[in-house]
Amino acid sequence: MKIKLICDSLCDIPKEIQNKEYLEVVPLTIIFNDKEYKDGVDISKEEYYEVLKNSKEIPKTSQATYIQFSELFNKYIDEGYSIICINGSSKSSGTYQSAMLAKNDMGDKGNDIHMFDTMSLSLGSGQFVIKACDLIEEGLSPDEIIKELDSIRESVMLFFAPKTLDYLKKSGRVSVATAIIGNILNLVPVFSFPDGEAHLEEKIRGSKNLASKLIDMILERNNGNLEDKIVTIGYGDNFKDFEKLEKEVQKRIKAKKVLITRGGACICSHTGPDILAISCSN
Repeated sequence: MKIKLICDSLCDIPKEIQNKEYLEVVPLTIIFNDKEYKDGVDISKEEYYEVLKNSKEIPKTSQATYIQFSELFNKYIDEGYSIICINGSSKSSGTYQSAMLAKNDMGDKGNDIHMFDTMSLSLGSGQFVIKACDLIEEGLSPDEIIKELDSIRESVMLFFAPKTLDYLKKSGRVSVATAIIGNILNLVPVFSFPDGEAHLEEKIRGSKNLASKLIDMILERNNGNLEDKIVTIGYGDNFKDFEKLEKEVQKRIKAKKVLITRGGACICSHTGPDILAISCSN
């Protein structure tokens, strides 16, 4: 069976996953200084970090469109593929709705399109894409793959920590008062992403122990055992911070698989370019 896996750029995935021949990433649009960029197409992650650091303006993101999905769906269905479409949280973006509208407008051809709302973002959404790739390569059918993705939903965990609250303040994700107090006290917030929305888990004094704390948190939520999990760790434009996280992972975590990715433009538009994250799933 020919399967085409489609995801959107709200899903941050490692390069080795993105390079799979059967995978296509639909980019969201980044609006910056009155210019529009297709995420990962017109601007790379490295270019985006640089622009973000040197501008006072906070970029806006625009959902992937009905037309983008319609064109891809029609193309691959006409080529004889069954499609699995995995999207970032429908609570955070209209991208899932765009894809669903495109599927529903295809009549009987839409029966070969299998939709999946991750109810997560970034590395969390990426966990479902990684799992889908494994299942495709095992030879499972689209219906079986969707069932398996549903079965791991409860196991998907994501913790992420932006180095500063400034970007979250400017984007309206935290109050001005919270951001000012946090920065004055040198507090680093750690967020999780249950049920499709960000949730503040902890505030850590300073970034020195952040990597260790992220490991503590994910181990605590998994009874100290990640041996049967796929773990992804991520960062943005802060490689030195990431090196500490990577060393902690190597020292303290035994997992089925450990993968590395970098935060994309969609997540970094709200968090800033300096971010650490860790995620896991069955």
